[in-house]
Amino acid sequence: MNKYVEATGKTIDEAIAAGKKMLGVEDDALVSYEVLEIPKSGFLGIGGTPAKVAVSLIEAESAGSVEEFLTTMLDKMGADAKIESKLTDEGNIAIELIGENMGMLIGRRGETLDAIQHIANLVANKGREEHVRVMVDTENYRAKRAETLESLAKKVAGQVLKYKRNKVLEPMNAYERHIIHAALQDVENVSTSSTGVEPNRRVVVNYTGSDAGSYRRPYRPRYNNK
Repeated sequence: MNKYVEATGKTIDEAIAAGKKMLGVEDDALVSYEVLEIPKSGFLGIGGTPAKVAVSLIEAESAGSVEEFLTTMLDKMGADAKIESKLTDEGNIAIELIGENMGMLIGRRGETLDAIQHIANLVANKGREEHVRVMVDTENYRAKRAETLESLAKKVAGQVLKYKRNKVLEPMNAYERHIIHAALQDVENVSTSSTGVEPNRRVVVNYTGSDAGSYRRPYRPRYNNK
């Protein structure tokens, strides 16, 4: 049985379904896909082009091995959590850890959860030619963290505009830095960049107004009488 095919259809969903048929798997089989061509409708239905996708099979053992790994790891950590996994519309594996007192699995600013997710991705993709992304979450932490970061981004942008000075944020992982960049990409007179080396890479929120660089904070010497 082939593990990778290219298929077409009137819509992306139809193309994916055609790809599954070519792979010889059921409609609910785990697959990942990449959109190669977006469908276009022609004039009065004439001259349109179909959707084209590349579909690859996600072996059942990929999700199964991740669940087995997480079950063993959580047991050793003493965490009483239920594991639920599902396939997303993009063909990724979403895993939810359900239980009480999940704070120990989240860690400081999500560091423990990120570490679990990183290892889960290594386990799922071991020996695979086509990469599958595994996302691990608990207590809706990632959505809550995204909201917090978006709020922080807007607050910092306000400070940068008010004082006309760049501001460097705390170290963040690549996903969190992306949230900051996306939140401020349309803010006038503000731009973002990154500085530093992982794991201490930070987002810099820059003031880009016409008078950027002309403003200097007054120097106030500090005296130490001790």
